[in-house]
Amino acid sequence: MSFGRALVIPAQLSTLDRVRARITSTDWAPDLGSRIGSAEWWRGAATCTALIAATCALSPGLNRTIPGSVAPALAGSEWDEARAQSIAPLAWGGSTGRRMAANDLVAPLAETPERPTLEMTATLGAGDSFTRLLQRAGVSATDAARAADLVAGAVSPDDIKPGTRIDLTLGRRPNRSVARPLDKLAFRARFDLNLALARTGDALAMTRHAIAIDNTPLRIQGLAGSSLYRSARAAGAPAKAVEAYIKAIASHISIGAVSPSDTFDFVLRQARAATGEVQLGDLMFAGLDQRAKKTQLVKWDDGQWYEANGQSQRQGFMGMPVSGHITSNFGMRMHPLLGFMRMHKGIDIGAAWGSPIYAAIDGVVQFAGRSAGYGNFVKLNHANNIASGYGHMSRILVRPGQHVARGQQIGAVGSTGMSTGPHLHWEVWKNGVSINPRGFSFSSVATLSGEKLRAFKARVAALLSVKVGQR
Repeated sequence: MSFGRALVIPAQLSTLDRVRARITSTDWAPDLGSRIGSAEWWRGAATCTALIAATCALSPGLNRTIPGSVAPALAGSEWDEARAQSIAPLAWGGSTGRRMAANDLVAPLAETPERPTLEMTATLGAGDSFTRLLQRAGVSATDAARAADLVAGAVSPDDIKPGTRIDLTLGRRPNRSVARPLDKLAFRARFDLNLALARTGDALAMTRHAIAIDNTPLRIQGLAGSSLYRSARAAGAPAKAVEAYIKAIASHISIGAVSPSDTFDFVLRQARAATGEVQLGDLMFAGLDQRAKKTQLVKWDDGQWYEANGQSQRQGFMGMPVSGHITSNFGMRMHPLLGFMRMHKGIDIGAAWGSPIYAAIDGVVQFAGRSAGYGNFVKLNHANNIASGYGHMSRILVRPGQHVARGQQIGAVGSTGMSTGPHLHWEVWKNGVSINPRGFSFSSVATLSGEKLRAFKARVAALLSVKVGQR
């Protein structure tokens, strides 16, 4: 049905138009490498044969040459002009294009002349010596030994860190058979000292350039957030300082009791050079403000952490060996994978994948490896027939027989073995019997007195007076 529109009857094509359409739609040059022997292939072979035959028919013949013109040879001034435009003068820096290339009067040199002085930079490698470094750079053995003696008189060779860059200037030598003399040498021997050597006559003289250092500590504060470790790292605290902080705080309170609104407080050793470089050192102060309770710990000269009143209470176990929240307690429970009631001999602590796991107390690694449903598992033996186990790790950082210190990282949180997500399974045994880890602890108390206590109080006051972010 046309629905009101007129029917359009297509026009009939003539015989010539149909032939033209057929020729246009036919592929006369198909790929002769495919479908060999088919009709299309034979059609393409016929086309190729026809083209070759047409080429041979239209060619002038193989024994006839095609005439052409040849440029005349250059002579006189035109030849000199062409030589001036050649590659040689352009490569030697000719800017006008009229510079003449070398002619027969130029005598070639027997050898390439050396530079009168040679400036370079050498890097001290691990286990390398100052003398060997200079000799490898081309300094004579006499000058290398003399320079090493001068440097050793200013700084111990052991204080020069691997990777130190040394700027050298080597002078002219009488011939290629001898080493170059050392004219100048400069490098940073220590964070607070630059050394420079220069030749005066036939001898080397050393000059010391002291660098002013500001030792004002650095104080960092911030909210604990969902992860105390990640929040402290985001605030700018180095990884080692954060680990030392968690270890110190965990010896007095449970890391699991830290809430996102609590405030952490770091004071680090800091050395700032007048040249702009900054070095961050050890953790000096560890504080945690929990509103109802404020923890302030200061590291004393004996390496032990003391509270602000000069007393150090050392707990036998940390509250938890990882920063997280308890997802399953000690006792009978419905197993999440097996589907029946079963004794849960430890506690599960949910934490982010890769969070550091610390040893609960000093001990020796009894086992470190794969252990059935525990996945990656570490077991530590401690004093008084106490042992602790850590399961479902993503990484193990200790080996059997290794001694580990309290708070030392032994692995990272994962979900290996029979696990439904990233967490730590923590068990504690007393005389081979599983006990509740949260109900087991012991402590010892050390107190400063006399002159040590007064000095300690002065240090506490100095650290608390440091402004946050002070540089």
